[in-house]
Amino acid sequence: MTSIPLAERLRPQKLTDLVGQEHLSGENSVLQKAIAKGKVPSMILWGPPGVGKTTLANIIATTFNSAYYQLSAISSGVKELREVIEEAKTKPSAILFIDEIHRFNKGQQDALLGAVEKGIITLIGATTENPSFEVNSALLSRCQVFILKALDEIALKKLIHQAVDRDDLFKSRPIEIKETEALIQLSGGDGRKLLNLLELSVEALIGTSTSKEPLVLTNDWVMEVAQTNIALYDKNGEMHYDIISAFIKSMRGSDPNGAVYWLARMIAGGEDVSFIARRMLIFSSEDIGNANPNAFLLANSCFDAVNKIGYPESRIILSQCAIYLATSPKSNASYEAISNGLALVGKTGNLPVPLHLRNAPTKLMKDLSYGANYQYSHLGDKNFIEQEYLPEQIKGTSLYQPQKNAREQELKKFLQERWKGKYGY
Repeated sequence: MTSIPLAERLRPQKLTDLVGQEHLSGENSVLQKAIAKGKVPSMILWGPPGVGKTTLANIIATTFNSAYYQLSAISSGVKELREVIEEAKTKPSAILFIDEIHRFNKGQQDALLGAVEKGIITLIGATTENPSFEVNSALLSRCQVFILKALDEIALKKLIHQAVDRDDLFKSRPIEIKETEALIQLSGGDGRKLLNLLELSVEALIGTSTSKEPLVLTNDWVMEVAQTNIALYDKNGEMHYDIISAFIKSMRGSDPNGAVYWLARMIAGGEDVSFIARRMLIFSSEDIGNANPNAFLLANSCFDAVNKIGYPESRIILSQCAIYLATSPKSNASYEAISNGLALVGKTGNLPVPLHLRNAPTKLMKDLSYGANYQYSHLGDKNFIEQEYLPEQIKGTSLYQPQKNAREQELKKFLQERWKGKYGY
């Protein structure tokens, strides 16, 4: 068995070999004509994972015999970008391929403008997100956008047949691909995922038998292999929700190691930095709350910072925040309080506001006793005067109960001194 993945072994070397993107690779297509003329524009390749964006960039670079540089916006920053641009200045022609270009923030994208305008590099950016929203307008105006489609059933079956006909793995033992439905369904239009699963399934099948009898690949076998062997991060699929769940639960359980591990899984899988930071911001209030109010401030600052900075540097900020949240005292009292409040509203409906709590901006309202007998708290001892703030029908109902952590025990003492047993304080 070779260590090179099947998807890499079968990577097309010519534009005409690109499967499923005939609108780009076919005769008389815009891209085909540009290549024939010997001049391709800077471009953004927009499409879902595993449809040929990286392959297309490789084919263009090979066709023109250009110096070829490849960066990932997840792991590269302005420093690496400038180093490539400086080296490209010494080359007759250079192509820079940036995978996940939407992960670059505005400053990083701006660093490309001069090199693209002067022709120092031909930029090929790949993105799974709509470039109209994720690539800044100045850079986008200097690029042509090409849309790549998710692979349909015909294209996916063609990839399977290519693997059977061309790859040594299938020549090592007689193998019959009896059914393809599971392979196609689980791939979700992603050619790379299809070939990875096909390779895993065939290797597992070969490993089950020492005889020379032909082996048969079925849907049931593929499903069994998928359930036991595939542990990929899919930001649009079920694994996306499983991993963010593990991340949140690790922080809730005060385990910084688990939190950092699952954070690393998301970063390595290309998860949106805003999504991670937003979930930590919610967590800081839902699971920490007034046990440590600074957690919310830090999480909010983290959210602002990572959206300004982007990958790869934002990984450090995310890690710092995740570790802080994981090691902070915990309380879901605020979450429970608003949940109790909403349940009470749902049960009791729109109860009238007590007259003493109502505003009285007009004489009529004053005549109707709006605002009458309201006690201005700041006139009382320690800025407090006891009075009722809930509607008559639910007076004395407790919605918030401080939990057993140092900060909220201070709050409980404060409430006990003022309410003297009311609301359970």
